[in-house]
Amino acid sequence: MRLILLGAPGAGKGTQAERLAAQLSIPTISTGNILREAIKNGTETGRKAKSLIEKGQLVPDDVILGIVRERLTQPDCADGYILDGVPRTIAQAQGLIDLGIEIDRVVSIEIADEVIEARMTGRRVCGSCGASYHLTANPPKTEGICNVCGRELVTRKDDEPETVRNRLRVYHAETEALKGFYEKLGKLRLIEGNQPIEDATRDILAALGVSK
Repeated sequence: MRLILLGAPGAGKGTQAERLAAQLSIPTISTGNILREAIKNGTETGRKAKSLIEKGQLVPDDVILGIVRERLTQPDCADGYILDGVPRTIAQAQGLIDLGIEIDRVVSIEIADEVIEARMTGRRVCGSCGASYHLTANPPKTEGICNVCGRELVTRKDDEPETVRNRLRVYHAETEALKGFYEKLGKLRLIEGNQPIEDATRDILAALGVSK
């Protein structure tokens, strides 16, 4: 199964990708993870990506497609893969086709902007050990303090309200059009994202014709 997951930032694509990878025994190819590694290592690509991401902008197509093509040549992708975070534009989608990268199904996780804003702006992370929290869904025992190491919790730049709103604007302006692109190809399936994680996974598997 060669699958693309679509959805706005904060829609739960990463969570569902992990669950589907386990169910289907195929790897998740997350451009976010690949880019974060480049940022961590301070490469030229990583520095460029960091600047764009912090502004809520998208990383250029040539960088994204190059990373994806290289990753898909690895042996663990022979039986299928899940693309999370790519394509984000019609140009990228066409670029995948031009590179001969086959896709069987495209699943779009649908969720309202106001729900996403509440999810993302409520996130907190420990600046020391990296433990993650949410002000309502998973709050720390002591406000602003990490349960694990006792250090201060911070808001990531990506989760600040204005950055979240800008990312949503970019998504609606550039990425949402992908639904129409893949609908015309007969590959699109829509899934309700504002439901328990397990239910969303069940609905995705059903849409893929997989019973597990």
